[in-house]
Amino acid sequence: MSFVNCEVQGAVAVLTIDRPKALNALNPDVLADLKAAFEGIDQNAVRCVVLTGAGDKSFVAGADIGSMSTMTKAEGEAFGKLGNDIFLMIESFPLPVIAAVNGFALGGGCELAMSCDIRICSDNAMFGQPEVGLGITPGFGGTQRLPRIVGLGMAKQLLYTARNIDANEALRIGLVNAVLPQAELMDAAVKMANTIAKNAPIAVRGCKKAVNEGMQVSIDKAVEIEEKIFGGCFETHDQVEGMACFLSKEKPKPKAVFTNN
Repeated sequence: MSFVNCEVQGAVAVLTIDRPKALNALNPDVLADLKAAFEGIDQNAVRCVVLTGAGDKSFVAGADIGSMSTMTKAEGEAFGKLGNDIFLMIESFPLPVIAAVNGFALGGGCELAMSCDIRICSDNAMFGQPEVGLGITPGFGGTQRLPRIVGLGMAKQLLYTARNIDANEALRIGLVNAVLPQAELMDAAVKMANTIAKNAPIAVRGCKKAVNEGMQVSIDKAVEIEEKIFGGCFETHDQVEGMACFLSKEKPKPKAVFTNN
């Protein structure tokens, strides 16, 4: 892969979008490499993913305007589908994904961050959906995920005004979970990923599945999804070991390899 690097640190995979001269802007080649990077993760060994951008200026500054400027209607729609398909794959990826936003996260970069489970950012980060200033709408899920994360009114304000917001404002409206000095961002992201990785993998994956699927249906259907996932945890190694160790006050030892039994 030319544009996405993968480094596995124990049970954590760190994916880095590596196109710093273009501020890690997304084009079809970058998106294809991003898809391949996620598909290449060994889900039996890795338990959490950290996604970031190369350099200290940008997570992803957006989609590549140069490659979009001459697109036809059909090509624009196809490009939107390409991005949406990959971002939906990330959103539904079985493992938790933490976005470590190190600078600009504009347009497609903000949309990519929103497809991750958790977002933490550096104090120089900037977020925004500037598309209406370019004569287009967001095309990689921005009109759908932003309202779900920050609420309808705030999302419409950001979408309609095309205004960028800084890290502190992103924290205030709930777009990110934490703001850190840039020098501390990756250590904090990997530390959080390792904390997640130490927990029972079946349960962590079950939580992600329950939240994602439950958010799309009524509360009545959502709790049914939860009940099935909750029940599915029982009779697994992690449940038996975890509860036995709790009762005996010993430290549980989750299986190193993910299984359903």
